[in-house]
Amino acid sequence: MSNQIHLPTMNKDVHSFSNPEQTRVKHLDLEMDVSFENHCLAVTAILEICRLDAGAPLVVDTRDLTITMVQVSTNGTNYSDTHFAIGPRDNVLGAALSIFLPGGTTHVLIKYNTSPHSTGLQWLEPSQTTDKQAPFLYTRSQTIHARSWIPIQDSPGIRFTYSARVKTPQKLSAVMSANKLEVSNGEHKFEMPEAIPSYLVALVVGDLSFRATGPRTGVYAEPSLLDRAASEFADTEEMICSAERLYGPYRWGRCDLLILPSSFPAGGMENPRLTFVTPTVLAGDKSLVSVIAHELAHSWSGNLVTNATWSDFWLNEGVTVYVQRRILEDVYGKHRAEMEEALGRQDLEAEIGSASEMDTVLYPNLEGQNPDKQFRKVPYEKGALFLKHLELTFGRERFDQFLREYFNHFAFQSITTAAFASYAMEHLLSTDPILSQTVPFDAWINQPGLPASAPPPITHAFTEVTTIAGQWIDHSVSASDIPMKLWTTQEKLHFLRSLSENLNALRMEELDKEHSLTFETNAEIQHQWLLLAIKNSYQLALTNLETYLTSIGRLKLIRPLYKELIKTAAGRKQALMIYERARPNYHPLALAVIDEMSGWRQFQTQQGQVQSAAGQL
Repeated sequence: MSNQIHLPTMNKDVHSFSNPEQTRVKHLDLEMDVSFENHCLAVTAILEICRLDAGAPLVVDTRDLTITMVQVSTNGTNYSDTHFAIGPRDNVLGAALSIFLPGGTTHVLIKYNTSPHSTGLQWLEPSQTTDKQAPFLYTRSQTIHARSWIPIQDSPGIRFTYSARVKTPQKLSAVMSANKLEVSNGEHKFEMPEAIPSYLVALVVGDLSFRATGPRTGVYAEPSLLDRAASEFADTEEMICSAERLYGPYRWGRCDLLILPSSFPAGGMENPRLTFVTPTVLAGDKSLVSVIAHELAHSWSGNLVTNATWSDFWLNEGVTVYVQRRILEDVYGKHRAEMEEALGRQDLEAEIGSASEMDTVLYPNLEGQNPDKQFRKVPYEKGALFLKHLELTFGRERFDQFLREYFNHFAFQSITTAAFASYAMEHLLSTDPILSQTVPFDAWINQPGLPASAPPPITHAFTEVTTIAGQWIDHSVSASDIPMKLWTTQEKLHFLRSLSENLNALRMEELDKEHSLTFETNAEIQHQWLLLAIKNSYQLALTNLETYLTSIGRLKLIRPLYKELIKTAAGRKQALMIYERARPNYHPLALAVIDEMSGWRQFQTQQGQVQSAAGQL
């Protein structure tokens, strides 16, 4: 079995217009005035640059920014006007901003305003927040959305430090993925001394309270959520200590969590020093804190060692899922980690079974495509499974040593899949040439599906649950015999997944009467139950469907429900009616996904034609 790997040399990030090989940004300074009235940031950005080609311009990425001034300086103090040009707009990439640099230029100043429709900013009215007392703003820069609120070299392969001053309404707080220095007269000052890529620059403005949960950890939330959040995430410091024992020191100072409003489209976002978290993980029993373990794991895989391009996304997410499960095992026990792994494998195999072959490749060619499509199970779960294969092949002790050395060797760098492969060949596979022949590197990285060498699924994690599910399906036991009240969230999810193709509305009613699943408050279990209700036309549960879809915006939970609904004509009609009401609260990332999947634009066109015809009668 060959472990050779063949990868193209990626000299250029295909999702950025920038020219870092000629002129590279090394520090960003932002002065931002936040206007909730206009849904706009008025910004002065100063880019400190390193010139590798004295005759080259500075090229940065933008999307829908209104540029009002560009100036240059040779000392960072005295500025003068310079020529600049904005290139044609690409629907995915935005537009290049090219700036002429006179000799000796070290700093570039750009004054601009953001668009109310910026894909990287979500502006919420008080009614769209949890406490409904004040407006709220948060950013989402991953993958290529930083350019919609900062003119920057928007590639994960380019790292820079940053500082910021944010002017907000007097009663609102501002926090960023940086050290907070001081607050004076509504101006908040920040500094990020470690170099990070653009997608990790983050800003939140709103009515926020804070509570410490450990010497390096704390929680920001709207006041009514603070107690719940602090209790739910009390183990964050213990998770940090666990990860440090495994993979070396935590290098980001603080690790604070911020609970966002329900429109947030992801489970979390690993902004250094300020991890964003969806409120859907506030289960009350710490059963969904794998999201916290995941975002914390990014402090090593992703933030410390970053994918150089979005084709290398698995280096962020696959490694992180592996580290996340090691943290869960250390803090909550092996059985918990095995249950999480088993559920992840189910998700992966379901996706591989329904996706195109290209979408199951770990290192895909994304040229001409929107990199947001990478938010799938393959880079996460197939990537983690590859690392699990390496662990099982070389032994946990040797593999842990390799990962520790890998994180230290590439600390604060952005690397390609080719660089990972080269390092692994030299520092892991070469240590045992015989074992290395059992690792089909190329098959894992470049080929679709799962290699034959993939570790087998964990079947023992849910032995009792699987048995009881089968017995209930064949009527060997009644609903009252199912010990669901004693089960963990993961066991309940596995049970419900086991029933997806073997139910009807009457049997769902039997289960519901005994275990009150329609009134379940855990967002993950609610999701699985509603998915079953759609498949089996169980009307009682479906009365909660609209409430669920209009109250949260997390794509992992809402996308499968819309997808199942639109499989029938009646369901599509219901989906579009619900989506019309839910849409104003969804994040731009969610809108892009659900718009395309549901045929929203065609629906709007048809509705407009009907209204036009009615007006002519």
